[in-house]
Amino acid sequence: MKLIIQIPCFNEAETLSVALAALPRTVPGFDSVEWLIIDDGSQDDTVSVARAHGADHIVKHLGNKGLARAFMTGLEASLDLNADVIINTDADNQYNADDIPALVQPILEHRAEIVVGARPIEAIEHFSPIKKVLQRLGSWVVRVASRTDIPDAPSGFRAMSRSAAQKLMVFNDYTYTLETIIQAGQKNMAIVSVPVRVNGELRPSRLVKSIPSYIKRSIVTIIRIFVVYRPFRFFGVIGAFLFFAGFAIGFRFLFDYLQGDGDGHVQSLILSAVLLGMGFQTFLVAFIADLLAANRKLLEDIRFKTEKLSTVKNLGTDGVMGNTNNRVARKKESVSL
Repeated sequence: MKLIIQIPCFNEAETLSVALAALPRTVPGFDSVEWLIIDDGSQDDTVSVARAHGADHIVKHLGNKGLARAFMTGLEASLDLNADVIINTDADNQYNADDIPALVQPILEHRAEIVVGARPIEAIEHFSPIKKVLQRLGSWVVRVASRTDIPDAPSGFRAMSRSAAQKLMVFNDYTYTLETIIQAGQKNMAIVSVPVRVNGELRPSRLVKSIPSYIKRSIVTIIRIFVVYRPFRFFGVIGAFLFFAGFAIGFRFLFDYLQGDGDGHVQSLILSAVLLGMGFQTFLVAFIADLLAANRKLLEDIRFKTEKLSTVKNLGTDGVMGNTNNRVARKKESVSL
């Protein structure tokens, strides 16, 4: 059994050494533990620090592609390295690495495919009140959209099995945390949460550049989640609101008309017709969006089966990936161009 701990990095030279020094080299249940660094276009000495502090694998982006892209690049590289379980953590040493055995335990016991570390949000002093509220809001949205019970959805400290990593596909460029949980719920993957500890703050959050920016990005992310993963509900609710608003206004006009006072409320009739038309069209959009969502799921299933078939074809006669090193070399070259 191989465990790979991946760390997405963007200009993390000042904190990466601390994070790597805390990582374990042995974890109960695994024969080997390797470290993978995803350099997301860093302009400092992140790569040099990673090499100096024992990183086993480094994959580079020529430019900064964002946290979500770096996360997916790490998953792909870990799969090519024949990882059985993958852990994702942060380069700022936010999460306590001593909790890694607890994080992987549900996977080793075959109770879960994905495990999310739940931070003690209320006890974290450097989290502002607004950020805590948004953390709770984001987690609530994810629970509604995914039908899972994950208390700290924005947590980046998580473990996943090989099969779970093969099924995940992130569309959001900003962050992967919410979207991957929703996908897990939709694909009926077993996902659980375990409490984890956090360390002191080494640097300000890169995702939260300012409170207004964080609020705007969080709102956009939440809306996109519903549009992509609950399209019929999203557009259906809007369509129902428009349709019934138009129906109510039309009913009011009809009542006035029967009372002999319709001439003074022609504008209500026009507004009613417009709202009814908009509501009907939004219902049509809901059906089309639902069909597109079903098509996306089929494409994701095809991708998963293709990945599994590719893995089987590359298995050597001894059951070990025969050309893993060549595949990783090609991948490193492809992401570095």
